[in-house]
Amino acid sequence: MISVFGFLIVAMFILVRVPHSTQIAMPTADLTPALPTPVDARSEFIADGRRVGVEVLRLDDGSLIDMAPWDGQSRYTIIVAGLDRRQDQSNEPVRTDSLMLVSINPAADSIGVLSIPRDLWVEIPGQEDRDRINRAYFLGEVRATGGGPRLLQQTISWNLGMRVHNYALVDFKVLVDLVNLLDGIEVTIDYAISDERYPDDNYGYDPFYLAPGTHRLDGEDALRFARTRHGNNDVLRAGRQQQVLNGIRDRVQSINFFDLIAQVPALLNSLSENLQTGLDIQQIVQLAFFARDIEADDIFMRVMNFEYLQEYTTEEYQQQVLIPIVERLPVLLRETFGDDYAQ
Repeated sequence: MISVFGFLIVAMFILVRVPHSTQIAMPTADLTPALPTPVDARSEFIADGRRVGVEVLRLDDGSLIDMAPWDGQSRYTIIVAGLDRRQDQSNEPVRTDSLMLVSINPAADSIGVLSIPRDLWVEIPGQEDRDRINRAYFLGEVRATGGGPRLLQQTISWNLGMRVHNYALVDFKVLVDLVNLLDGIEVTIDYAISDERYPDDNYGYDPFYLAPGTHRLDGEDALRFARTRHGNNDVLRAGRQQQVLNGIRDRVQSINFFDLIAQVPALLNSLSENLQTGLDIQQIVQLAFFARDIEADDIFMRVMNFEYLQEYTTEEYQQQVLIPIVERLPVLLRETFGDDYAQ
């Protein structure tokens, strides 16, 4: 319960202070199959007395990254994922439906948030072939119950060359309850959404339509707005998810913060079953105090869009996926997290 409450406090501080940002879809570039310098978190063996993949991560150049608990001074990075879980899948491995990498940098007094498309075609530690990044959590759970968060962290580390310290995994109900607690959010779009095949909880369809303009959405519609993919792509979808975050931020700004905090306990029974995090109490307190003092101009939100991605169809099974453009990714990571993002 305390972990859930603390994580919400951290999220609220970030949402209150995060600035609006406009995401622009850029033209695609030539396919580049290689990936950035990765972090090796796949094997566990002794290196200078510490276990690789447990206590340290080994880079391709042989250098080691310490995995000790956060000291309150160095960078701290969390992967936040939405789980594509329906009511009858409470005990089954599932895929992640959305991914955001959040990195807190005390040295620069900044926070970076990067939306990662779920169709990103990556190497998953322990898998012979590449796969969509949204299957990393699923495959980790298949290998061992509770192994999903660790494999997801390792996959992000391996493909982006960043150390990922912790995780927060949320089911759909968390977003629905939070938006309803705030009495809805406002979003604005300049295009129509017409999704006749939006999935319901019973493997059927729950059509979702939204005209261009400004709309007030309740929790269920905010979830559908964030999840729908019909008629466009995963990059626009990530942009809508950040719109939902901005909508939540705007509502939080309009409410007395302490009045809002007073209502949080009413959500705990729901959230304790629908949110998983590896953050302990000390980390939560440290992160909350740090995030509280970050200025809006020092919070950077980005989407991994088509300036950094190439659409691609795999030879096997003809899967439509997104390949990262290697030479451009470091630019995106530096703009989002700072020059020392790999530390």
